[in-house]
Amino acid sequence: MGGCVSLHGNASFLKRTRRPNSQLEDGVLNESHRSRTRSPRFSRPINILKDPSGDDIFKRYQFGKELGRGEFGITFQCCDNDTGETLACKRISKSRLKTEIDIEDVKREVEIMRHLPAHPNIVRYKEVYEDKDAVYLIMELCKGGELFDRIVSRGHYTERAAAIVTKTIIEVVQVCHEHGVIHRDLKPENFLYANSCENAPLKAIDFGLSIFFEPGQRFSEIVGSPLLHGSRIPPFWAETEEGIAHAIIRCEIDFDRDPWPKVSEDAKDLVRGMLEANPYSRMTVEEVLEHRWIQNANKVPNVPLGEKIRTRIKQFSLMNKFKKKVLRVVAYNLPDEQVNGIKQIFHMMDTDKNGNLNFDELKHGLTMIGHPVADPDVQMLMDAADVDGSGTINYEEFVTMSVHLKKMSADEQLLQQAFHFFDKNQSRYIEFEELREVLLDDNLGPNNDQVIEGIIFDVDLDKDGRISYDEFKAMMTTGMDWRMASRQYSRAMLNALSQKMFKDKSMQLKN
Repeated sequence: MGGCVSLHGNASFLKRTRRPNSQLEDGVLNESHRSRTRSPRFSRPINILKDPSGDDIFKRYQFGKELGRGEFGITFQCCDNDTGETLACKRISKSRLKTEIDIEDVKREVEIMRHLPAHPNIVRYKEVYEDKDAVYLIMELCKGGELFDRIVSRGHYTERAAAIVTKTIIEVVQVCHEHGVIHRDLKPENFLYANSCENAPLKAIDFGLSIFFEPGQRFSEIVGSPLLHGSRIPPFWAETEEGIAHAIIRCEIDFDRDPWPKVSEDAKDLVRGMLEANPYSRMTVEEVLEHRWIQNANKVPNVPLGEKIRTRIKQFSLMNKFKKKVLRVVAYNLPDEQVNGIKQIFHMMDTDKNGNLNFDELKHGLTMIGHPVADPDVQMLMDAADVDGSGTINYEEFVTMSVHLKKMSADEQLLQQAFHFFDKNQSRYIEFEELREVLLDDNLGPNNDQVIEGIIFDVDLDKDGRISYDEFKAMMTTGMDWRMASRQYSRAMLNALSQKMFKDKSMQLKN
């Protein structure tokens, strides 16, 4: 079947088995156990979609390797048994849909993908299946990786490259608007390249937050990916996420901080027009495409915007210090057989036997165990794992890294042990003083308390000022960039901010 890779243990994917612990079976969570241990907030519907292509996707498609995972599902490579075409399948588990809003998001995502026309810069939808466990969205396979990853891998980014990409993104927005759709989550992670070629088409994906609209319709819901604001790359700046939100609402644009002094006046003029607070004077999509910076995208200054932008994007992709600490606690509690296996791999990679892995040893070692990784990704891995800042990875750091890479931190028993480690007073919550105590040795910098408050704010979904086990588990099981992917986090965080701002009357615009 062409380049299709079969999924080992496919029978377990088709038939749920009862086991004492939740387990990952080739990347697919045993949903029957999850539904028994965690009561849903409402009765899960039998059918979600109207007119799916069928209820037995495995007759038509053969599943291959996992491509990625998000808040509600996992994306696999799959192969069409009839045509041999290699595609992507986004499997959305029904057990992950906890509210009516989640259900409506899935329905609307399918409706919108069916509705949008074929376009070279929008991922191509093929069909959708539904069975009792999940919804399966079949779409074009994009092999070139995320826009985000290409930006990071280049080591620097030029204004000309930004102009060309911006033009493509605005053209996608224009097509969406022409067909009555607002994407509502435009960010580098939601654009993939069709292939690995330098000039490969860039394609918009993930319409999970998108909605239909009518001309003249006004919206008040705050949506999007709040952590993107915290990357300090947009022209809004403050010490906290709340401060950044205030700056966005008040439209306090800051072009004084790096990299904006290096950016051309044409680019800044366009940004001002697009971020105009008044919707009646804000630039339309057509006006943006006619702007001289977009029209002359290939002639924009080809000057690098500086290393700081790469550093910030890279930091943006890494987990917070709390999560790294949790991984270390999980690593400490691993069963002996797992620790011994990791120890053997470490000693095999440590060719000079000095007890530390340098860049070359890590890169060569990953290749030896069948996971060749590009240089920029090896460096990112080094940066993430090197907790003590020595420039190398010691054994303890390697075990922590392995826990993350092998997704051992999703193990329920290990997670509970880690949570109890932080919950010193056994109140069933991790509170400020407890978090400060365990992170005391982690060199958080001069603003210790502010960093800890930021961590709690990020993880605390219900905004009660403390971290419950469910919130702790959500942080550890939804991936390194969980806050960006989490629609529930986005809603909870942004709604909490907006309510606070309304109370403070800080939503009022400047005259």
